[in-house]
Amino acid sequence: MLADSLAFSLTCAATLVESVLAGGNLTDAFEATLARHPEWSDATRGAVRDLAWGTLRDYGRGDAVLRQLLHKPLPEAIHALLLVALHRLESRPEQAHTVVNQAVDAAEFVMAPLKGVVNGVLRNRLRNQAALDAELRADQAAYYRHPAWWVERLRASFPDAWEAALAAGNARPPMALRVNRLRGSVEAYAAELAAAGQGFRRLANDALVLDKPLAVAALPGFAAGRASVQDAGAQWAARWLDLAPGQRVLDACAAPGGKSAHILETAPVALVALELDAVRSRRIADNFARLGLAAEVRTVDCRDVATWWDGKPFDRILADVPCSASGVARRHPDIKWLRRPDDIARFAAQQAGILDALWPTLAPGGKLLYVTCSVFDEENAQQIERFCQRHADAQRLPLDGLPARQLLPAADHDGFYYALLAKRS
Repeated sequence: MLADSLAFSLTCAATLVESVLAGGNLTDAFEATLARHPEWSDATRGAVRDLAWGTLRDYGRGDAVLRQLLHKPLPEAIHALLLVALHRLESRPEQAHTVVNQAVDAAEFVMAPLKGVVNGVLRNRLRNQAALDAELRADQAAYYRHPAWWVERLRASFPDAWEAALAAGNARPPMALRVNRLRGSVEAYAAELAAAGQGFRRLANDALVLDKPLAVAALPGFAAGRASVQDAGAQWAARWLDLAPGQRVLDACAAPGGKSAHILETAPVALVALELDAVRSRRIADNFARLGLAAEVRTVDCRDVATWWDGKPFDRILADVPCSASGVARRHPDIKWLRRPDDIARFAAQQAGILDALWPTLAPGGKLLYVTCSVFDEENAQQIERFCQRHADAQRLPLDGLPARQLLPAADHDGFYYALLAKRS
């Protein structure tokens, strides 16, 4: 099978999808695959990634289609291949004949005795598409391409915006840039993009959202640290921390370091960046090196305060806590199908533990910015409400005139929640 053929890409993408259906992490599986195949061209890498990510964004629909068409379970490898092929049929209907033929070639490589089954299922889908689609409209997971429990939670919390948020969560994510102001102005960098013919939108927080994604190697001055790739929604953190020169600042859950770097680019502060995972800590250091930044990076659990705090209070704390990542699921579509409803309470308990541990390290009059990339209230508004009930010295501060900011997934940014707390003196 040729590495530049659709059959090859279908096969490799199906292997990634199969690993996710077995409970694996999509990004980890993809990176491990690339490590085993350094000979792959950029085109092959892109094709495999596009198919795997697209299939999992649409898994709710593909799974429902197969439930309609299959009378008995198939081996996981063939089931995954059919999911990938169905995604390709829906995303490229003009290539239907080629997709079916290439999927059959892939099946012959994966499990030859079942290539006829693959052929039959795909052709049955094409023959009965209208009727099958009519049935899918009654299936929430198929129609919205999110788990039904996810849909219901979003509908309850955001009755006027839930459908738009779900639709955005199924789209390809935007690519946004953050300009390193220590190495040039936003205006100058924007002018370079324009001169190179690269379309973009400049948002209110100075994020530059590209009209079309670019390889980082093609970005002006990327290797020299003049810009970073960071979602536009994430670029509010440094602004809403209310930074000033000389402050002592803590980023308690810092990896991969984008928000830490933005803090250092915004004001000359003394930053301590904590991260539990050693590999992710190295990524923070790598990012700082490219951008010409310096901070104290420590590999510790931020909740174990006695092991890392020297007793000197912080003026500002960024608590970008672990969460369900429900606001960034279009970048990590396996999240939608691996998360379970009871996971949200588990994350909320972890977040509460982090907040309670960090609060004593904040100076009187200092500010803590609580951040998640979640769209679920239990991790967001309810979390902050419970925290303020436990801590009488916590005062909520407005963010641009609002008590908190919930960004739902949209064309320009992912989903984030921000709440700013001050410690009463």
